[in-house]
Formats: sequence, C-alpha cells, structure tokens
Amino acid sequence: ASFGVLPPFLFQHASGHYSNIQIETAGNQIRDAKGMKVNLDINDVRLEDSADSSGSIGSLVAHITWSAEGIKQTIQGAIPLVGSFVTGVTTNASDGTIELEGALGSITAKPAVVNGGISLQVQQVTGLGFTLPREAVQPALDAFTEDLTQDYPMDIRADTIEVTDSGIATQFSTRNASIPKGQEDPCFSGL
Repeated sequence: ASFGVLPPFLFQHASGHYSNIQIETAGNQIRDAKGMKVNLDINDVRLEDSADSSGSIGSLVAHITWSAEGIKQTIQGAIPLVGSFVTGVTTNASDGTIELEGALGSITAKPAVVNGGISLQVQQVTGLGFTLPREAVQPALDAFTEDLTQDYPMDIRADTIEVTDSGIATQFSTRNASIPKGQEDPCFSGL
C-alpha cells in the first residue's frame, strides 16, 4: 500500500482525511478466486464516525486481472459437478470468450457485466462431440459468478470486463460511498 505524498502522511493520519491510497495485491487469491490480482486506487477518504457510517470515500477504482490458470483452479473448487470435469481454461481475446475444457467436452462462455456483477454467458456446450443445451450449465455458472462478484460493500460494481490472451481484465468502482460501520461489515472493523 502507498499513500499520496501531499499533504504529508502524518497530517493525513492525524486529520483522518487521506487524499490517495494505492493498494496492489500479490495475485494469489481474492475471496475464493485463485490467481486474481487487484490494483486499487482510493481517493478522498474521510474517516468521520457518525450514527450510520465510519466516513466516506470519494472514489474507489479496482483494476482486476484473473489468470486463466486461476479461473481453472477456482472453478474446479467452486462449481459442483461442472468444476470436477474442468481440466483447462483457454482465453480467446479476439472473440471475447473463454473455453472451459474437459476430457469429455467443453463450455465456451462470454464474460459480461450484468447487474453490477460479472456473468459468464454460455455460448456453446459440447460433450462427446455433440452440442448440448446451454441451460444444462448456465445456472451453475450464474451461482458461481454471483458468489464472487455481487455482494461487495459500498455499492462497488463492475464497470467493464475484457478477455485477454492470459485471462480476464475487469474494472470495479464506486463513487461518493459511505464506509460501513464495523458491526455492519467486519472488513471495516477497527476504523
């Protein structure tokens, strides 16, 4: 983590007003998502305790990358039935899809921003050389992506998503957000 240089950090700390905070994760895991890396830019943080919040954040922008290997490992451990058959994940940046590969077939899905979260929209399912109905796997993928991306605090929502040669890149953000009290969200206890 790093803090903006002006005003000096000790002044920011004493006043409870932080002009800029930048945080970069190692890329090991975020929540249950393995191989996910986050670069977080937080601006205009004001720690001011009130009856309903611990302060405010002017803006928060999270640039997230998720490697194909991390997607594979996460799906293997998180999606009942489907996950146990996934042996590889291939990304196709040119058509914006990812392919979940297994010994008996594959699932081609297109990541999209839906209702402020991320969704994997099934494009095609094949098994033993036959095309199967998308409805066979879409509910499992929906439950998986909802668990990962749709209950962030402070109305943090997905803005964009892009398939890259090595995985997925996405941006989440919020503006003019209230910081929850520690009792409401344990991530904010101790502020």
